[in-house]
Amino acid sequence: MREWWIHVGLICIPLVAVYLHIPPPQLSAALQKWHGAGEVFHFRGREIFYRDSYGALGSSDVVILLHGFPTSSYDWNKIWDPLTQRFHRVIALDFLGFGFSEKPRPHRYSIFEQASVVEALAAHLGLSNQRVNLISHDYGDTVALELLYRSDQNRTGHLIFNSLCLSNGGLFPETHHPRLLQTILKDSSFLAPFLTRLTNFMIFQKGIGDVFGPYTQPTDAEFWDMWTGIRYNDGNLVMDSILQYINQRLKHRERWVGALTSTFVPLHMIYGPLDPVNPHPQFIRLYQKLVQRSTVTILDEHISHYPQLEDPTGFLNAYFNFIHSF
Repeated sequence: MREWWIHVGLICIPLVAVYLHIPPPQLSAALQKWHGAGEVFHFRGREIFYRDSYGALGSSDVVILLHGFPTSSYDWNKIWDPLTQRFHRVIALDFLGFGFSEKPRPHRYSIFEQASVVEALAAHLGLSNQRVNLISHDYGDTVALELLYRSDQNRTGHLIFNSLCLSNGGLFPETHHPRLLQTILKDSSFLAPFLTRLTNFMIFQKGIGDVFGPYTQPTDAEFWDMWTGIRYNDGNLVMDSILQYINQRLKHRERWVGALTSTFVPLHMIYGPLDPVNPHPQFIRLYQKLVQRSTVTILDEHISHYPQLEDPTGFLNAYFNFIHSF
């Protein structure tokens, strides 16, 4: 009997130690460079990280990039330099709770608040009266739709859209298939605090790897950079709160899908068809049926949920063709 308790103790002690404190990974040289090139501004007392690069001379065009869950503005690193060669300003931010931005807890994260963060950044950068182009992905797609709704409803403080390019986001609850861990975290108030602490790099790598194509997997270094961005400022501990956006999409479907289907802003969709979260062909068929004014680029069949990372050249070609079409 005594030996049994000794074995339990030997197992429980390291588990408790892991649960209570897992030191975050150190920033890689690539992440240090990205972080060092950025700045912060304050939104309602919270620090928001952003990058603002000046690029093409002779152009006044501005593009703002909105990243997805659970990653950060670093998702755009492979297309950043080519965008600066085309646009006067290229801007990206880490949403509240993501990347290098502040990650308060407890906190009720919402798409509405993130849209207000983007509006506040635009005001901070003097862009409130300038037409801007938005590129969004995943979580960022829904933030973009809330911004589009505000713009088309003529609300004060909104962005003035020049164009909107969406990519692989769960726009329609009926064709969106979140991962199992996401479903558990968003719906289980009892288990979520334990799971967010116990989720480690191997679990994360398996989960995020499943939404990349088999021939376009991130390198080990890229996996670690994604995980480091999540662990920065204990971001893993707010994932369950952020994931409420899935429930918000369902609740506010009419508002956000309505904005998408009724707008006259130039729209484009860049889609990786191997995406298990927004599967082909159900997602793209519904998109083309409901959003008939939008143009669409379907990338090669092996491209999945992160097209800007899996096929940056294809993504850029599709986007520049769209921008030059109007």
